[in-house]
Amino acid sequence: MKFQFHKNDKINTQWYILLLGIILMILKFIAYFHTHSNAILSDALESIVNIIAGAFGLYSLYLSAKPRDFDHPYGHGKIEFISSSLEGGMILFAGLSIGLKAIYGIIHPSPIYKLDIGILLIAISGALNYLMGAFAVKKGRKKHSLALEASGVHLKTDAYTTIGVLVGLAIIHITGFVILDNIIALLMSFLIIFNGYFILKKSMSGIMDEADFELNKKVIQHINSNRVPEWIDVHNFRIIKYGEIIHIDCHMTMPWYFSLQQAHDQMKDFEKCLQNSVLNPVETFIHIDPCIPKSCSICSVENCAYRTAPFKEKIEWTLDNITKNQKHQYSQNK
Repeated sequence: MKFQFHKNDKINTQWYILLLGIILMILKFIAYFHTHSNAILSDALESIVNIIAGAFGLYSLYLSAKPRDFDHPYGHGKIEFISSSLEGGMILFAGLSIGLKAIYGIIHPSPIYKLDIGILLIAISGALNYLMGAFAVKKGRKKHSLALEASGVHLKTDAYTTIGVLVGLAIIHITGFVILDNIIALLMSFLIIFNGYFILKKSMSGIMDEADFELNKKVIQHINSNRVPEWIDVHNFRIIKYGEIIHIDCHMTMPWYFSLQQAHDQMKDFEKCLQNSVLNPVETFIHIDPCIPKSCSICSVENCAYRTAPFKEKIEWTLDNITKNQKHQYSQNK
């Protein structure tokens, strides 16, 4: 894949992550060959995972940036969830491998050499990892890219493990307790496994279209605050993520006597309201339902010539009632 600046800055950021990962991996292996430290080796092995995950993350960002086509009518954004799940799985594997190597080192300890050089090289790589990781997480959240955010979390995790390694190496350098090297590596493996599980869980939620309750509440609160009387009711409300694109579909009740043009105009206003509720690109699929007699008690449309019952109450849309596949009505049991 030929390197070039891309008009998509998410892709450019992932390029920087990949190139930095290669440089840091070389630094860490140089440090390991100088010191023969298992803690440093654990850091170096995780860098291999960084590079593999970074390469696949770069490919996923290229693919997700492609416009929708005949074969992919919802676009290619789902690849970002697959990319982050692969990265999470590799982080888990790296953590387990590092843990096993540390246990073996505790049982069969080996000497450590030239810690001063190792500490310096690892300190440089840790600082660079954290800076790039923080930048990638910020960019990923701003651009709503799970793949880029996962890469950033991975780099920051790598930096945290590096801090642990540095502290341990400093103690070993001062005290000469070589066994601490493997104990530190074992502790770092637990941290790596935890972060791998977190990334894997989040990506699998995206693949399985698990409901994002916080996002739902945010959108529902926005449409509640901006609703108009003609939006009599909304139900069967669902949100699905396709990479950075949010797809929203629902059923919307309007006065049955509206012309097709009137209903269309109200629907377009509702779509704009949905689009303004989040920063992500939003696409919608809205099914229009005509009101029925039991809708009158919750309908606040004034001067309706077809009203069959007086207005009783305005139903506040909530996560619990708006997602059900049924029209709302006034309950006298309240």
